[in-house]
Amino acid sequence: MEHPAQRPLIGLAPLTRHAFHGGDLTPTARTLHERILARPDDAAAYMDLATIMLLAHQREQALELQNRALSLRRRYTLERNPPHPGVRLLALMAIGDLMDNTPIEFLLADAPIALELDYVREGDPPPQWEGVDLCFVAVGESDRNRPLLQHLQQQLRDAPVPLINAPDRILHTSREAAAAALRGIDGLFMPAATRMTRTELEAAPSVEALLPRGEHPVIIRPVASHAGHGLARIDKDAALTAYLAQQQAEEFYVAPYIDYASPDGRYRKYRIALIDGAPFLCHLAISDHWLVHYLNADMTGDPDKREEEARAMARFDRDFGARHGKALAAVARRLQLEYLVIDCAECRDGRLLIFEVDTSAIVHDMDPEALFPYKRPHMRRVFAAFQQMLVRHASA
Repeated sequence: MEHPAQRPLIGLAPLTRHAFHGGDLTPTARTLHERILARPDDAAAYMDLATIMLLAHQREQALELQNRALSLRRRYTLERNPPHPGVRLLALMAIGDLMDNTPIEFLLADAPIALELDYVREGDPPPQWEGVDLCFVAVGESDRNRPLLQHLQQQLRDAPVPLINAPDRILHTSREAAAAALRGIDGLFMPAATRMTRTELEAAPSVEALLPRGEHPVIIRPVASHAGHGLARIDKDAALTAYLAQQQAEEFYVAPYIDYASPDGRYRKYRIALIDGAPFLCHLAISDHWLVHYLNADMTGDPDKREEEARAMARFDRDFGARHGKALAAVARRLQLEYLVIDCAECRDGRLLIFEVDTSAIVHDMDPEALFPYKRPHMRRVFAAFQQMLVRHASA
């Protein structure tokens, strides 16, 4: 029997896929509990159980389990790793929830690449490089992760292996830094986000006074939020008062609201991965509401939307990708990240409208094949591009 100190993880991708398709993770959680009872030093069982807790939105329990696992060891292999890999990849990870790290497992699929996860904390010693061909910094940008990224920036200066997504470049994906970095690119607009405290918002005489140029309506969100959580469009003073009464956060991002509705009145939001500078469409969400996310856009319930997404994927290189190719290339040059995810749309004047740039947004092929037959073959091409990028850099 394999000793718990070397036992691999089930991993994020298999557990998420099972839950996404309606599977019950209770039996798996029960098995992991039994493993822990039998061997309290089974770090992998704690870590896999933490993932299940995150999928069940039990964040505090998950973080406790992660810390327990890391008290035993910080590095983990995966059950899915191939026996004879062509590349041995080390991903540096942060403790946290599902949006704190690049979900790199989904991008590797069935690649001949062995992945090892190294959960690092501020003050930890440098990674052990023996048996590693390539290092991927999976830690995403956030207030919580910024000190860790700065720590890694110092540690990795003399890394003996090629580095993908350097920490100092990840730090430039914050809403403020990204908008500043991308300012002035022809054919592109990313609204500047102003960071404000609750006190500043409460003291503002009106919604029109929130932003330097008086733009309104505005959109507002808690600084730490993602995926539209806590995001609202505010056009009246009373609406701002009501919004703040509902939120517990103390700091917020405020930006001008941009009406990006298409001529048919619908809103279209594109998720694009830049892989070594090359753009790949990962999904197109179509909604009647300005606050668009793939899971709330009823893509499963509307065959016309799916048909449009399929066309967009098939024609991306000669349609959306061609229209905005120069702007996307400029984004790649300015941010200098080997892997980057962009959530974007098109302004009414034809410019590329960027909402967010990120290294930890999910890119996957989990949508049911019966409803989305076009998606898995397309996403496999995206995954192949990512894997080829890793191989190129490992061989450099």
